[in-house]
Amino acid sequence: MRWAAILLILDQASKYGILYGLGLRQGQKIVLNPYMDLLMVWNRGISYGLFQQNSDIGRWLLVGVGLAACVAIWIWANRVQTKWFRIGAALVIGGGLGNTVDRVIYGAVADFVSLHAFDFYWYVFNVADVAIVAGFVLLLYDMIWSGSAPEKPDGS
Repeated sequence: MRWAAILLILDQASKYGILYGLGLRQGQKIVLNPYMDLLMVWNRGISYGLFQQNSDIGRWLLVGVGLAACVAIWIWANRVQTKWFRIGAALVIGGGLGNTVDRVIYGAVADFVSLHAFDFYWYVFNVADVAIVAGFVLLLYDMIWSGSAPEKPDGS
């Protein structure tokens, strides 16, 4: 699970750099090129800003769900011995912990990368989000193409 630790450190270091190195505040933007900006956004929900939580109860509920998901994936990863599954699980865990740490410290997740082209703006994300998506892609790859998917009840 060293990948999880590496991702957690990279995620927190990037957020520290944005918040304290560049000093970006909510809504502030630095244009990097015609397709990418650094845009500071506090996300009080989950992916794509869904399920916004503006109360302490909601915040701590998301912290609990995040930690429970990381523990469940860690247990699952220890039962599956394929390389890609373990790496994918570690990426999901590292990213999940990175965003959970934000919720504990700041009350929301710090997102800051904005990709866009031809007046289409994708959602604003961070290193943890990239790790989670890449991890799920590896988990799906492993389950579909490497044969680690669970057996069906009829034994096939």
